[in-house]
Amino acid sequence: MARPDKAAAVAELTEQFRSSNAAVLTEYRGLTVAQLKTLRRSLGENAQYAVVKNTLTKIAANEAGISTLDDLFNGPTAVAFITGDPVESAKGLRDFAKDNPNLVIKGGVLDGKAMSADEIKKLADLESREVLLSKLAGAFKGKQSQTAQLFQALPSKLVRTVDALRAKQAEQGGAE
Repeated sequence: MARPDKAAAVAELTEQFRSSNAAVLTEYRGLTVAQLKTLRRSLGENAQYAVVKNTLTKIAANEAGISTLDDLFNGPTAVAFITGDPVESAKGLRDFAKDNPNLVIKGGVLDGKAMSADEIKKLADLESREVLLSKLAGAFKGKQSQTAQLFQALPSKLVRTVDALRAKQAEQGGAE
């Protein structure tokens, strides 16, 4: 009777691994239900935090094509499935772990690439996607302004050069 339940749980976890951009494995030993609720809120709208069974999650990860997490499935494990910007959720995990040392980030996967706990913390130090895109747009706008100034300067410099040449010729013509 338990087999169909386990098969359904594996299928659901497999789908979550496939549909998410990133997944972060954590150990939650010692956290209260209220703290877990706070953690879920801090991850943002695009993340789902689920306490999972190691054996079923390991099977689901392998079925989703992720075998790099096998060593991390030990002890009480919870997975943050991230469908949006992984930086926002990584910041939420990092900040929550600072306040609650019982939360341990084990590692994870981002777009199919395995990430260590340190790499996830580095990801959390990045600025959000929107901020990075706006900085890039600002840099492009600055370069466009410099280019426009250059193109405006060329004709005016040409005019000043021609005027100076005319004035010099007029001086030389008047001196003779």
